[in-house]
Amino acid sequence: MDLKQKYIETYEDLDRLVQARISGERYPAMGYTSNLDLLCDFKTERLNQLLKEHIPGAQLSKMKAAPKIQTMQDLLETMVYYCSNGIGGEADVENVELVKELFDFKYGMGGTAVQAALALSGVGCPSIVHLTDDSKEVCDILETPWVYTVSQEGRLVHTDEIRQTQEQEPHFIIQFKKGDKICLGGQEAVIPCSNRLILTKITVNEFVPFSKPYFQWIEQNARKVSSNVLSSFNALLDPELLKDRLGYTKQHIEKYRKNNPEGIVFFEDAHFHSIDVKKLCLETVGESVDILSMNEEELNHTLNEMYHLDVHVDDILSCVEGAKSIRSMFGVRRGVIIHTKDYSMYVGEPLKADIEKGLIYGNLLATAKAKHGWYGTKEQIKEVLEFGFSDRGVKNFQAVQESKYAGEAVLVPSKYIDKPRYTIGLGDSFVGGVQMCF
Repeated sequence: MDLKQKYIETYEDLDRLVQARISGERYPAMGYTSNLDLLCDFKTERLNQLLKEHIPGAQLSKMKAAPKIQTMQDLLETMVYYCSNGIGGEADVENVELVKELFDFKYGMGGTAVQAALALSGVGCPSIVHLTDDSKEVCDILETPWVYTVSQEGRLVHTDEIRQTQEQEPHFIIQFKKGDKICLGGQEAVIPCSNRLILTKITVNEFVPFSKPYFQWIEQNARKVSSNVLSSFNALLDPELLKDRLGYTKQHIEKYRKNNPEGIVFFEDAHFHSIDVKKLCLETVGESVDILSMNEEELNHTLNEMYHLDVHVDDILSCVEGAKSIRSMFGVRRGVIIHTKDYSMYVGEPLKADIEKGLIYGNLLATAKAKHGWYGTKEQIKEVLEFGFSDRGVKNFQAVQESKYAGEAVLVPSKYIDKPRYTIGLGDSFVGGVQMCF
């Protein structure tokens, strides 16, 4: 069967699969953080104007990301650095009012778990989320028939029944587009790739307070929980607090696995605010998870920068070797997923689940989000079927098929959009889609 037909048949099976999950009361459980995103109306013309007003004599090529954004110069130079390099990332912002003054914005949802849940909700697939920022604004966005959480009384409820217990955490999303130009004086920098910068005011997610009723519900109802998603330890900076959270999580995984041996424990990597924290996290929890998932920036950072191993993200067979190294280094039980705008790939031992179908659902939900800027409906996802495949993705698919790794690597090219409306939440939407195969 060719790739186009596989996508069509996978889409056509969507209604049956979702209805089976609803009737069987099967949910992916999504942890652990939530926050309020403020989606900024960002235009390079506005950035260029601000550069001219505030730092007219600066050099674009020498601008770097500030460790913490406190001044206008910190903000502008950080934005230029990320935009001109076409890279995504996060930066801490101390002065929230500074950002609010510069851009108009609308509310969105932040956090891997809750964005994955909203992506599933778009196709009518239920899931359960763990909340940290449980403010009214966050709960209003999550209020759909398909997103559940666990109340303090231990009941499975929708978010309109939640009473706020934690401080709100705002994240400002700066979305920039490939081809736009940053200008200052006679200097010019062309944005090489569409991406996003997240300006984070850390409050509750520096501590990731755990909801014990959420964990208890999963442990007691483990047979209903098809996959148990772990994520969002990346803002924790206190090693002792992180050890406490990871220790609790590992005990929870043991109880979950005991009550549902076939359940999948899925860990989604992220941009960490500290390399030491990321090392501690991966080295502690890696051996407990079935699948470790990351994007190619995180693959590059983990292997090349953190552990000084050699992986070339432009060489797909090098990426396969990189995934195998990660599995071996951290003791991941089943396999590793790499997801990018061009392809997604699973490297590891065979699963009972149809992981190829899961990768396709992940690609479809992510591409629909990129196209429309919100979580795709079934009709919007159907439109994605008409898009062409990424040339790079197809080339990588052929290279893997013809290599010695064909039996242990499953690669699916993505449907391609050169200039996505949004890149924020695409990896999270992908994570949601993958859970439908478990």
